[in-house]
Amino acid sequence: MNVLREETGPLTAVLKVQVKKADYIFKVQHKLEDHRLKANIPGFRKGMVPLSVIQKQFGKGVLVDELNTTATKALYDFIALHKLDLLGNPIPLATAPMQGNMDQPEDFEFSYEIGLVPTVEVDLKKQNPFTYNKVKIDAVLIGKQTDDLRRRYGKMRTVDAVGENDLMFVQFLELAEDNTIKEGGVMNSSTISMDSITNDTLKASLLNAKKGDTFIVDPADVSRGENDTASMLGVKEDNLDALESMYQITINEIRTMDLAEMNQEFFDKIFGEGVLTSEKELNDRIATDLEGMFENDSDRILTRDVYNSLLENTKVELPNGFLKRWLKVSSADPITDEQIEKEYDSYIKGLKWQLIQGQLFKTHDVKFDPNEVLEFTKGLLMNQYAQYGMPNPGEEELTKAARGILSKREEANGIYDRLAEVKLTDLFKNNLKLNEKSFDYDEFVAIANN
Repeated sequence: MNVLREETGPLTAVLKVQVKKADYIFKVQHKLEDHRLKANIPGFRKGMVPLSVIQKQFGKGVLVDELNTTATKALYDFIALHKLDLLGNPIPLATAPMQGNMDQPEDFEFSYEIGLVPTVEVDLKKQNPFTYNKVKIDAVLIGKQTDDLRRRYGKMRTVDAVGENDLMFVQFLELAEDNTIKEGGVMNSSTISMDSITNDTLKASLLNAKKGDTFIVDPADVSRGENDTASMLGVKEDNLDALESMYQITINEIRTMDLAEMNQEFFDKIFGEGVLTSEKELNDRIATDLEGMFENDSDRILTRDVYNSLLENTKVELPNGFLKRWLKVSSADPITDEQIEKEYDSYIKGLKWQLIQGQLFKTHDVKFDPNEVLEFTKGLLMNQYAQYGMPNPGEEELTKAARGILSKREEANGIYDRLAEVKLTDLFKNNLKLNEKSFDYDEFVAIANN
């Protein structure tokens, strides 16, 4: 058996696998004999079927299977021996997939087209400086966080008039086009938070309203998005378009939140008994926590900016013709050339990033140790428990849960992707020139959402 390589382009080649009769004939004969011993064919006792009958019935199928097995093994042995770094997988050469006569089998030749991974050069030390965006942790931001904590541990009480941050318990009634109550329309009791109202005129009109007062509103003006609007009206989100846009609300109750007092009981509830003992210590702790929280956001912005820059400025030559043919051949479902052209740019963007990331990991010797992956997974689980207010399980149970997640391919791939992003961010922070710049909170949010 012999494999020949013919260059067809800078990043493409054809591998011709030459299969001699001696490479397959004995295996074919052995399989046909096995068929003869096991075959149940009317008119013959089991194990006594003439080989000529077996040959006529199974011969070509057995030959095809053995030729494919033999050629494929030779192909991948050649790839491994010569350490070829491939894009996708080899595909049969459309213009000459096989040479040989299946009716009079002798020597065969199978031709496969391959695409080669291009050389990618990425030197983080030579990249232009990037801005590392940070949030100014000032008194205003600390004050807002303090108020949020005091509100979380505060107490609700009923009041007579609506204040700027109050909660109204209301009844919604759907109105017809003439602003009369729509027969059979939506009627639902819900709550409206003054904090959620984006329409300043409406907010001003509701301020100082009292129990029993009625108003006409658009629910979109008193909610936070369509999901919240649907919940407020007691309907499915998909049904919103079929409803009227204006509703009568009647205020049934008004509640305000009395912020928790800034005392030792308050400190102990949040951070544990005796951990903090003064407002200054609380402010210092909040500042530290905010810095840690916003550092994750700063890291994500940096990673996003570097990702976009590397994609735009890193030259990566690709064998586009081969890749389009490979996409068509390897697709699980039939796909047209038009579909491939439509989606090709998105595919190439993803592939290009894979190559850039792979080169970065190779250059900087980034590895994924199984124990590291396990510990990372356990950390994600502990964060989930904390998010839902659940106590962490014991070490043995936590390890078992993490191993269970990693045993599922799709979930494990997600874990590896998240860990890869963490490692990439560390690479960027340790190897790029960064200029730190601080922004007010609102400015920072705008940058993050850009």
